[in-house]
Amino acid sequence: MGRRFTNHYIRNTRRGSLDFLLWQLGYFQDILPHVVPPANFSYPYRAEEVNLDRPMVTWVNHATFFIDAYDVKILTDPHWSKRCSPISIIGPKRQHAPPMEVEELEGVDFVIISHNHYDHLDARTVDLLHRRFPSIVWVVPLGLKKWFNRRGIHKVRELRWWEEAEFTLGKTLPKVTFTSVPAQHNSGRTLFDQDKTLWMGVVAKIAPSVHPVKTVYFVGDSAYNGFDFKKIGERFSSLDLCLCPIGTYKPERFMRTVHSSPQDAVNIHEDTKAKLSIGMHWKTFKLSSEHQYQPPFDLYREMKKRRLNPNTFIAIEPGVTLNW
Repeated sequence: MGRRFTNHYIRNTRRGSLDFLLWQLGYFQDILPHVVPPANFSYPYRAEEVNLDRPMVTWVNHATFFIDAYDVKILTDPHWSKRCSPISIIGPKRQHAPPMEVEELEGVDFVIISHNHYDHLDARTVDLLHRRFPSIVWVVPLGLKKWFNRRGIHKVRELRWWEEAEFTLGKTLPKVTFTSVPAQHNSGRTLFDQDKTLWMGVVAKIAPSVHPVKTVYFVGDSAYNGFDFKKIGERFSSLDLCLCPIGTYKPERFMRTVHSSPQDAVNIHEDTKAKLSIGMHWKTFKLSSEHQYQPPFDLYREMKKRRLNPNTFIAIEPGVTLNW
Protein backbone atom coordinates (compact mmCIF):
# COMPACT_ATOMS: atom_id res chain seq x y z
CA MET A 1 0.00 0.00 0.00
CA GLY A 2 2.79 2.49 0.91
CA ARG A 3 2.47 5.72 2.83
CA ARG A 4 -0.84 7.58 2.82
CA PHE A 5 -1.32 11.09 4.15
CA THR A 6 -4.15 12.07 6.50
CA ASN A 7 -5.73 15.24 7.84
CA HIS A 8 -5.12 16.43 11.38
CA TYR A 9 -8.69 16.66 12.62
CA ILE A 10 -11.09 14.89 10.25
CA ARG A 11 -9.33 11.76 9.05
CA ASN A 12 -11.94 10.28 6.70
CA THR A 13 -12.74 12.91 4.06
CA ARG A 14 -13.08 10.63 1.07
CA ARG A 15 -16.32 9.77 -0.70
CA GLY A 16 -16.76 6.48 -2.54
CA SER A 17 -18.77 5.41 -5.58
CA LEU A 18 -21.82 4.64 -3.44
CA ASP A 19 -21.70 8.14 -1.95
CA PHE A 20 -21.64 9.69 -5.43
CA LEU A 21 -24.61 7.55 -6.47
CA LEU A 22 -26.53 8.56 -3.35
CA TRP A 23 -25.72 12.21 -4.07
CA GLN A 24 -27.17 11.94 -7.57
CA LEU A 25 -30.26 10.20 -6.16
CA GLY A 26 -30.82 13.06 -3.71
CA TYR A 27 -29.79 11.36 -0.46
CA PHE A 28 -27.45 14.20 0.56
CA GLN A 29 -29.89 16.97 -0.43
CA ASP A 30 -29.70 19.97 1.91
CA ILE A 31 -32.59 20.03 4.35
CA LEU A 32 -32.84 23.81 4.69
CA PRO A 33 -33.71 25.82 1.56
CA HIS A 34 -31.24 28.42 0.36
CA VAL A 35 -31.86 31.92 -0.92
CA VAL A 36 -31.42 32.00 -4.71
CA PRO A 37 -29.19 34.83 -5.96
CA PRO A 38 -30.83 37.57 -8.01
CA ALA A 39 -30.40 37.37 -11.76
CA ASN A 40 -26.93 38.49 -12.85
CA PHE A 41 -25.80 39.04 -9.26
CA SER A 42 -22.46 40.83 -9.01
CA TYR A 43 -20.57 41.11 -5.74
CA PRO A 44 -20.57 44.77 -4.66
CA TYR A 45 -17.12 46.08 -3.81
CA ARG A 46 -15.27 49.35 -4.22
CA ALA A 47 -13.35 49.11 -7.49
CA GLU A 48 -10.24 51.28 -7.69
CA GLU A 49 -7.90 52.12 -10.56
CA VAL A 50 -4.97 49.70 -10.64
CA ASN A 51 -1.58 51.18 -9.79
CA LEU A 52 1.05 49.30 -11.83
CA ASP A 53 3.76 50.22 -9.32
CA ARG A 54 2.05 48.38 -6.47
CA PRO A 55 1.61 44.59 -5.97
CA MET A 56 -1.17 43.22 -8.19
CA VAL A 57 -3.24 40.06 -8.34
CA THR A 58 -5.42 38.79 -11.19
CA TRP A 59 -8.01 36.05 -10.82
CA VAL A 60 -7.62 33.98 -13.97
CA ASN A 61 -10.19 31.29 -13.14
CA HIS A 62 -11.03 28.53 -10.65
CA ALA A 63 -7.96 28.39 -8.30
CA THR A 64 -5.61 30.15 -10.74
CA PHE A 65 -4.27 33.55 -9.70
CA PHE A 66 -1.44 35.56 -11.25
CA ILE A 67 0.45 37.50 -8.57
CA ASP A 68 2.90 40.23 -9.52
CA ALA A 69 4.67 41.83 -6.56
CA TYR A 70 7.84 43.88 -6.99
CA ASP A 71 8.67 42.00 -10.23
CA VAL A 72 8.19 38.59 -8.62
CA LYS A 73 5.57 36.68 -10.62
CA ILE A 74 3.67 33.74 -9.13
CA LEU A 75 0.94 31.50 -10.54
CA THR A 76 -1.31 29.32 -8.38
CA ASP A 77 -2.84 25.99 -9.52
CA PRO A 78 -2.74 27.02 -13.21
CA HIS A 79 -5.55 25.64 -15.39
CA TRP A 80 -6.13 26.63 -19.01
CA SER A 81 -7.71 23.44 -20.41
CA LYS A 82 -11.30 22.93 -21.55
CA ARG A 83 -11.97 20.21 -18.99
CA CYS A 84 -10.69 19.08 -15.61
CA SER A 85 -10.45 15.38 -16.31
CA PRO A 86 -7.93 12.63 -17.11
CA ILE A 87 -9.67 12.33 -20.50
CA SER A 88 -9.89 15.40 -22.75
CA ILE A 89 -13.30 14.56 -24.25
CA ILE A 90 -15.28 13.87 -21.06
CA GLY A 91 -15.46 15.29 -17.56
CA PRO A 92 -16.38 18.71 -16.13
CA LYS A 93 -16.22 21.31 -18.88
CA ARG A 94 -15.13 24.89 -18.50
CA GLN A 95 -18.06 27.33 -18.16
CA HIS A 96 -16.23 30.38 -19.52
CA ALA A 97 -13.21 31.14 -21.67
CA PRO A 98 -9.93 32.04 -19.93
CA PRO A 99 -9.56 35.83 -19.76
CA MET A 100 -6.00 35.49 -21.05
CA GLU A 101 -3.86 32.80 -22.68
CA VAL A 102 -0.61 31.32 -21.40
CA GLU A 103 1.15 32.93 -24.37
CA GLU A 104 0.09 36.37 -23.06
CA LEU A 105 1.95 35.96 -19.79
CA GLU A 106 5.18 37.97 -19.89
CA GLY A 107 6.94 35.94 -17.22
CA VAL A 108 6.42 33.44 -14.41
CA ASP A 109 9.00 32.84 -11.68
CA PHE A 110 7.13 30.43 -9.41
CA VAL A 111 4.11 28.15 -9.66
CA ILE A 112 2.36 26.90 -6.53
CA ILE A 113 0.50 23.59 -6.77
CA SER A 114 -1.80 22.86 -3.82
CA HIS A 115 -2.54 19.19 -4.65
CA ASN A 116 -2.92 16.81 -7.57
CA HIS A 117 -6.67 16.76 -8.31
CA TYR A 118 -7.43 17.42 -11.98
CA ASP A 119 -9.02 20.82 -11.40
CA HIS A 120 -5.82 22.01 -9.67
CA LEU A 121 -3.03 20.13 -11.46
CA ASP A 122 -3.62 20.19 -15.22
CA ALA A 123 -0.99 18.32 -17.24
CA ARG A 124 -1.55 20.24 -20.48
CA THR A 125 -1.18 23.61 -18.73
CA VAL A 126 1.93 22.44 -16.89
CA ASP A 127 3.52 21.42 -20.19
CA LEU A 128 2.58 24.75 -21.82
CA LEU A 129 4.10 26.73 -18.96
CA HIS A 130 7.26 24.64 -18.86
CA ARG A 131 7.86 25.09 -22.59
CA ARG A 132 7.30 28.85 -22.41
CA PHE A 133 9.09 29.47 -19.09
CA PRO A 134 11.57 26.64 -18.46
CA SER A 135 13.13 28.49 -15.50
CA ILE A 136 9.93 28.29 -13.40
CA VAL A 137 10.39 26.92 -9.89
CA TRP A 138 7.47 24.64 -9.03
CA VAL A 139 6.48 24.63 -5.34
CA VAL A 140 4.55 21.42 -4.69
CA PRO A 141 3.39 19.25 -1.76
CA LEU A 142 5.35 16.25 -0.54
CA GLY A 143 5.27 13.27 -2.91
CA LEU A 144 4.45 15.20 -6.09
CA LYS A 145 7.97 15.88 -7.34
CA LYS A 146 8.12 12.52 -9.15
CA TRP A 147 5.10 13.47 -11.30
CA PHE A 148 6.96 16.56 -12.54
CA ASN A 149 10.25 14.72 -13.03
CA ARG A 150 8.49 12.21 -15.32
CA ARG A 151 7.48 15.18 -17.49
CA GLY A 152 11.07 16.42 -17.73
CA ILE A 153 10.57 19.16 -15.12
CA HIS A 154 13.26 19.24 -12.43
CA LYS A 155 13.10 22.70 -10.86
CA VAL A 156 10.70 21.41 -8.23
CA ARG A 157 10.65 22.10 -4.50
CA GLU A 158 8.58 19.71 -2.40
CA LEU A 159 7.25 20.86 0.96
CA ARG A 160 5.65 19.15 3.95
CA TRP A 161 3.33 21.09 6.27
CA TRP A 162 5.11 23.98 8.05
CA GLU A 163 8.28 23.53 5.97
CA GLU A 164 9.82 26.64 4.39
CA ALA A 165 11.69 27.21 1.14
CA GLU A 166 13.58 30.46 0.50
CA PHE A 167 14.59 31.84 -2.91
CA THR A 168 16.47 34.87 -4.17
CA LEU A 169 16.05 35.62 -7.88
CA GLY A 170 18.76 38.28 -8.07
CA LYS A 171 20.49 41.06 -6.17
CA THR A 172 17.84 43.64 -7.08
CA LEU A 173 14.78 41.38 -6.64
CA PRO A 174 12.99 40.48 -3.42
CA LYS A 175 13.69 37.40 -1.34
CA VAL A 176 10.72 35.02 -1.51
CA THR A 177 9.87 32.52 1.20
CA PHE A 178 7.20 29.86 0.72
CA THR A 179 5.73 28.09 3.75
CA SER A 180 3.52 25.03 3.32
CA VAL A 181 0.55 25.12 5.70
CA PRO A 182 -2.12 22.50 6.47
CA ALA A 183 -5.29 22.14 4.43
CA GLN A 184 -8.18 19.76 5.09
CA HIS A 185 -8.60 17.85 1.85
CA ASN A 186 -7.24 14.75 0.08
CA SER A 187 -5.37 13.80 -3.09
CA GLY A 188 -5.36 11.30 -5.95
CA ARG A 189 -5.49 11.12 -9.74
CA THR A 190 -6.33 7.41 -10.07
CA LEU A 191 -7.94 4.66 -8.02
CA PHE A 192 -4.47 3.50 -7.01
CA ASP A 193 -2.79 6.66 -5.68
CA GLN A 194 -5.37 7.96 -3.23
CA ASP A 195 -3.76 10.20 -0.55
CA LYS A 196 -0.22 9.13 -1.55
CA THR A 197 0.79 12.76 -2.11
CA LEU A 198 0.19 15.61 0.31
CA TRP A 199 -2.21 18.56 -0.11
CA MET A 200 -1.42 22.02 1.24
CA GLY A 201 -1.97 25.74 1.39
CA VAL A 202 1.00 28.07 0.90
CA VAL A 203 1.99 31.37 2.45
CA ALA A 204 4.36 33.37 0.24
CA LYS A 205 6.39 36.14 1.86
CA ILE A 206 7.85 38.63 -0.61
CA ALA A 207 10.55 40.77 0.99
CA PRO A 208 12.08 43.55 -1.15
CA SER A 209 14.89 45.73 0.16
CA VAL A 210 13.18 49.10 -0.39
CA HIS A 211 9.45 48.31 -0.08
CA PRO A 212 7.23 46.86 2.66
CA VAL A 213 7.17 43.07 2.97
CA LYS A 214 4.06 41.53 1.41
CA THR A 215 2.50 38.23 2.47
CA VAL A 216 -0.08 36.26 0.47
CA TYR A 217 -1.85 33.10 1.61
CA PHE A 218 -3.09 30.69 -1.05
CA VAL A 219 -5.51 28.42 0.80
CA GLY A 220 -5.66 25.83 -1.99
CA ASP A 221 -8.57 23.41 -1.69
CA SER A 222 -9.74 22.94 1.87
CA ALA A 223 -12.67 22.44 4.18
CA TYR A 224 -12.80 24.44 7.40
CA ASN A 225 -11.81 23.32 10.85
CA GLY A 226 -11.46 25.39 13.97
CA PHE A 227 -7.77 24.64 14.50
CA ASP A 228 -5.50 24.84 11.42
CA PHE A 229 -6.52 28.32 10.29
CA LYS A 230 -6.21 29.80 13.76
CA LYS A 231 -2.66 28.41 13.89
CA ILE A 232 -1.90 29.98 10.50
CA GLY A 233 -3.25 33.31 11.77
CA GLU A 234 -1.01 33.04 14.84
CA ARG A 235 2.08 32.05 12.84
CA PHE A 236 1.69 34.85 10.26
CA SER A 237 0.59 37.90 12.18
CA SER A 238 0.11 40.05 9.08
CA LEU A 239 -1.46 38.47 5.99
CA ASP A 240 -1.94 41.09 3.29
CA LEU A 241 -3.89 38.84 0.92
CA CYS A 242 -5.81 35.58 1.31
CA LEU A 243 -6.93 33.64 -1.79
CA CYS A 244 -9.74 31.52 -0.41
CA PRO A 245 -12.14 28.91 -1.87
CA ILE A 246 -15.85 29.79 -1.66
CA GLY A 247 -17.39 27.29 -4.11
CA THR A 248 -18.16 23.57 -4.59
CA TYR A 249 -20.07 23.23 -1.32
CA LYS A 250 -23.57 21.94 -2.10
CA PRO A 251 -24.98 19.64 -1.00
CA GLU A 252 -23.18 20.60 2.21
CA ARG A 253 -23.63 17.20 3.86
CA PHE A 254 -21.65 15.70 0.98
CA MET A 255 -19.04 18.44 0.50
CA ARG A 256 -18.31 19.83 3.96
CA THR A 257 -15.39 17.52 4.80
CA VAL A 258 -13.28 18.69 1.82
CA HIS A 259 -14.61 22.06 0.61
CA SER A 260 -15.39 25.41 2.21
CA SER A 261 -18.78 27.06 1.95
CA PRO A 262 -18.85 30.88 1.88
CA GLN A 263 -19.66 30.77 5.59
CA ASP A 264 -16.57 28.59 6.18
CA ALA A 265 -14.51 30.93 4.02
CA VAL A 266 -15.46 33.89 6.23
CA ASN A 267 -14.28 31.81 9.21
CA ILE A 268 -10.93 31.35 7.44
CA HIS A 269 -10.81 35.08 6.68
CA GLU A 270 -11.38 35.93 10.35
CA ASP A 271 -9.15 33.19 11.80
CA THR A 272 -6.19 34.29 9.67
CA LYS A 273 -6.88 38.02 10.16
CA ALA A 274 -6.31 38.66 6.46
CA LYS A 275 -6.44 42.29 5.38
CA LEU A 276 -8.02 41.35 2.04
CA SER A 277 -9.50 38.03 0.93
CA ILE A 278 -10.58 37.09 -2.61
CA GLY A 279 -12.94 34.21 -3.33
CA MET A 280 -11.97 31.45 -5.76
CA HIS A 281 -13.00 27.91 -6.73
CA TRP A 282 -16.29 28.96 -8.32
CA LYS A 283 -17.75 29.76 -11.76
CA THR A 284 -15.18 27.95 -13.97
CA PHE A 285 -16.09 24.26 -13.50
CA LYS A 286 -19.42 22.96 -12.24
CA LEU A 287 -18.35 20.39 -9.65
CA SER A 288 -21.29 20.61 -7.25
CA SER A 289 -24.99 21.51 -7.03
CA GLU A 290 -25.04 25.23 -6.30
CA HIS A 291 -26.04 27.91 -8.81
CA GLN A 292 -23.09 29.52 -10.61
CA TYR A 293 -23.50 32.79 -8.67
CA GLN A 294 -24.55 31.21 -5.36
CA PRO A 295 -21.01 31.38 -3.86
CA PRO A 296 -20.49 35.17 -4.17
CA PHE A 297 -24.11 35.80 -3.17
CA ASP A 298 -23.82 33.63 -0.05
CA LEU A 299 -20.46 35.26 0.70
CA TYR A 300 -22.02 38.73 0.58
CA ARG A 301 -24.92 37.65 2.79
CA GLU A 302 -22.52 36.15 5.34
CA MET A 303 -20.34 39.27 5.43
CA LYS A 304 -23.45 41.40 6.02
CA LYS A 305 -24.73 38.98 8.67
CA ARG A 306 -21.48 39.32 10.64
CA ARG A 307 -21.36 43.08 10.02
CA LEU A 308 -18.01 42.81 8.30
CA ASN A 309 -16.81 45.26 5.67
CA PRO A 310 -17.63 43.59 2.30
CA ASN A 311 -14.58 45.27 0.77
CA THR A 312 -12.31 43.07 2.93
CA PHE A 313 -13.54 39.80 1.38
CA ILE A 314 -14.64 40.09 -2.22
CA ALA A 315 -15.59 37.97 -5.21
CA ILE A 316 -14.39 39.27 -8.57
CA GLU A 317 -14.91 38.15 -12.15
CA PRO A 318 -12.21 36.21 -14.06
CA GLY A 319 -9.65 38.59 -15.54
CA VAL A 320 -10.07 41.34 -12.95
CA THR A 321 -6.83 42.78 -11.56
CA LEU A 322 -6.55 44.44 -8.15
CA ASN A 323 -3.84 45.98 -6.00
CA TRP A 324 -3.18 44.45 -2.61
